[in-house]
Amino acid sequence: MTKENKKVLFQEEQEELLNKLKTRFEKNMNRHEGLDWKQIQTKLEGNPEKLASLYKMEKTEGEPDVVGYDKEQDEYIFVDCSKESPKGRRSICYDRAALESRKKHKPENNAIDMAAEIGIEMLTEEQYRELQKLGTFDTKTSTWVKTPDDIRKLGGAVFCDFRFGRVFLYHNGADSYYGSRGFRGMLRV
Repeated sequence: MTKENKKVLFQEEQEELLNKLKTRFEKNMNRHEGLDWKQIQTKLEGNPEKLASLYKMEKTEGEPDVVGYDKEQDEYIFVDCSKESPKGRRSICYDRAALESRKKHKPENNAIDMAAEIGIEMLTEEQYRELQKLGTFDTKTSTWVKTPDDIRKLGGAVFCDFRFGRVFLYHNGADSYYGSRGFRGMLRV
């Protein structure tokens, strides 16, 4: 089993990750007002597979942080909060079908498969817009978002970015990829 595919972390990796997450949490209190880090840490320590997913989010430079709490499900919501689209998840097309349809210059991977490998969900357009209320993200990059089935069936995929003081939603062929486009994910713990 490779380090990237493992389901639990070594103790040292877990401690390092928890310290990074705590520091980020304390530095960005506007993202999670009213939440207590000790409760979050306890929840994380009880979910080693979720910690492994957060580790992968961190390793691909997503800078995950808590952005909410779902009382009904008793789950903390982590989202990639890197200023720009995570560097380790760029230059990818939308999904496996798009990747396989490319005749030349195939990218190394696709957003849907990468999200599954990491153990996260891609953000929807609505979730992306909510994230933008917590800061300014993707002013130089763009982010694939979960594409509605009717658009995907026609060969398209959608992405968002933040320009001119607002969020824009665009479309492209699902097989397109750019060095400045990646994806953001969400993890519920």
